[in-house]
Amino acid sequence: MVQCPDRIIASMDTGVDDALALAYLLGSADECELGGVIAGYGNVDANTAYANTCAVLDLFGRADIPVFLGSEHPSWADAFIPDAGCAQFHGDDGLGNTRLAGSGALADGAGVPGDDMSVDVPDEVVSVGGYLAGDVHAHPALGACSRVNRSQSVDHPQSAMPTALASGGKRRCSVDAADGIEYLIEQVREFGRDVTVLATGPLTDVDAAITRAPDIASKLRLVMMGGTLTQPGNCWDAVAETNIIQDPEAANRVFHSGADITMVGLDVTHQCLLPQSAADRWRATGTKRGRFLADLADFSIKANLEADPALFSGGMPLHDPLAAAVALDSSLVDCFDLALRAETNTGDFNGVRGRTTGDPVGLVNHSMPHVHVALGVDSGRFLDEFVERMAEVCR
Repeated sequence: MVQCPDRIIASMDTGVDDALALAYLLGSADECELGGVIAGYGNVDANTAYANTCAVLDLFGRADIPVFLGSEHPSWADAFIPDAGCAQFHGDDGLGNTRLAGSGALADGAGVPGDDMSVDVPDEVVSVGGYLAGDVHAHPALGACSRVNRSQSVDHPQSAMPTALASGGKRRCSVDAADGIEYLIEQVREFGRDVTVLATGPLTDVDAAITRAPDIASKLRLVMMGGTLTQPGNCWDAVAETNIIQDPEAANRVFHSGADITMVGLDVTHQCLLPQSAADRWRATGTKRGRFLADLADFSIKANLEADPALFSGGMPLHDPLAAAVALDSSLVDCFDLALRAETNTGDFNGVRGRTTGDPVGLVNHSMPHVHVALGVDSGRFLDEFVERMAEVCR
């Protein structure tokens, strides 16, 4: 398994637990260098994820870390609309309604399924949180339809430094950020497996990078949050996991790419629950950072408890923070290696779209790429380290 990396590049759809993972990485400066963050669609639209990422980095005094614009929609669609379910767990601004980045992309009341599914995107395929617009499970967050993220002809700068940082000081968030896919390619080509790509959102960014530059696949080390192998999913069908259902085609291609992949899924994240006492401790620091982190935790603890009192009575699941911790210390998890696939269709002899399962071809073709799937976790050690490190970063 991997050793502690010298450098991390994060691909995030910055919502509540992404922000907690980001703060955790910032508090781990002695162990790693966060080289940059690619912000894309998922929990929120890409522009909101970009603004949220900038705001979190600024709050923690790290405006020097570049932020790049990633994928604005899944590989199978032309446009993306945030989902009401994600708004339920992340707030209408993606950051637990803290308004850290401003008013947020969505109207107040997000999280309630919209009555009007119509969107002014003629002849385009629209994803609503991973489901095709018009699907019975497609519920846009209220106000989201007016902010559909379309394929854009924006001429993104190709340099590795967003223009937002050129003037120094507090960054100005802009959709004219540098191309995150090109940045990911440049980083892997330069550092190889001395850089770890941490993906806490859909795998669209990683897939796009491999598609654009196939030569990076064998050099790519990826730690991803997503999927589930032994547990139910957290989508409507109770089979698929949220990050995978957003873009199963991209996930399946990445799984078969030959990259060194560690999957941190619901099998382990649901064993790592952040208790209310941790949020109370952070709030007690009396700092703006402490209040922000506590507000994020409070929002998520409440949302998860309402969704499943039996599973989340102990607190909020630390999905993305656990993946970030595994990127720093792989010994936190025990992995089972297997050829993995993401189902891309639903129906007889196809399975359920978005499900992660063993690829049966791997049983007869042992040369197929294998993924390290985390099935065991030292939850006590992780939780102790996470709560303590976050308390330190609050100061």
